[in-house]
Amino acid sequence: MNEKNIRERLIGFFFSSIGTVSLVILIGIFVFLFVSSIGAFTKIPLKEFFFGKMWNPLGYGGSSWGILSLVIGTLMITGFSMIIAIPLGIASAIYLSQIASPKIREIVKPTIEMIASVPSVVLGLIGILFLAPLIAGIFNLSSGLNAFTSSLIVAVMVLPTIISLSEDIFASLPNDFTEASLSLGATKWQTIKMVLIPAALSGIFAAVMLGLGRAVGETMAVLMVAGNSLAFPTSLFDSVRPMTANIAIEMKEVVQGSLHYHSLFLIGMVLFVFTFLVNLISDIIIENQTKKYKW
Repeated sequence: MNEKNIRERLIGFFFSSIGTVSLVILIGIFVFLFVSSIGAFTKIPLKEFFFGKMWNPLGYGGSSWGILSLVIGTLMITGFSMIIAIPLGIASAIYLSQIASPKIREIVKPTIEMIASVPSVVLGLIGILFLAPLIAGIFNLSSGLNAFTSSLIVAVMVLPTIISLSEDIFASLPNDFTEASLSLGATKWQTIKMVLIPAALSGIFAAVMLGLGRAVGETMAVLMVAGNSLAFPTSLFDSVRPMTANIAIEMKEVVQGSLHYHSLFLIGMVLFVFTFLVNLISDIIIENQTKKYKW
């Protein structure tokens, strides 16, 4: 066996090992969450847990274990933040890769990527001290700490991921696509709409899914800005408590081994399964899109 084959085998073994370790860690996290939450499985009816509107583990008149209000709060913040971030992120990526001059791109793209390095607690402070009073004043609310304000903060946190990755995808497309389209008489906008976006769709979708994962898992900023109300939300302007914030607030005070302790791990497992399903579905869609545009 020559040196080249040995090098290739070593490289293959290295990447296979990394993949195996990642899979083992993923399975280990799931097993840990399942074992830690099994006490809640056996004592809390699943119907009450998933569809109950009241979460009050320390209620004097009887504990309530329903996480529906927490789930709705999470979905409201995640959904509205993505509604804001997706069009802005894709439009910004198209501008940077196809319209902006190289000089502007060299300034704007690093600036956008620097936003991703801003600690979430800093964005939370900005939300509390500036954005929340502004929202309260504009919409005549008693408090600006609500799902709407949290969605704006989370959208800002998600934007760098979507913009940076989508811009890289557009920039990596062959120039032949653009040149062929323009040579056939298409305008710049028609080329972007009919050629470049479909060709980059799988990469754009991957960027959006990564942004979605960031939005679902965000803790500190939403803990500071969402209002932390356990009441069932009916509007974006209601105070909410997402699942991540609920775990962060209550885990530090819960008695280890108690039903409350196990139920928090069960919430964590719900989050884990949700993000796993999102990534699984995105992988399937990306694979189908790749096959569709494969030459």
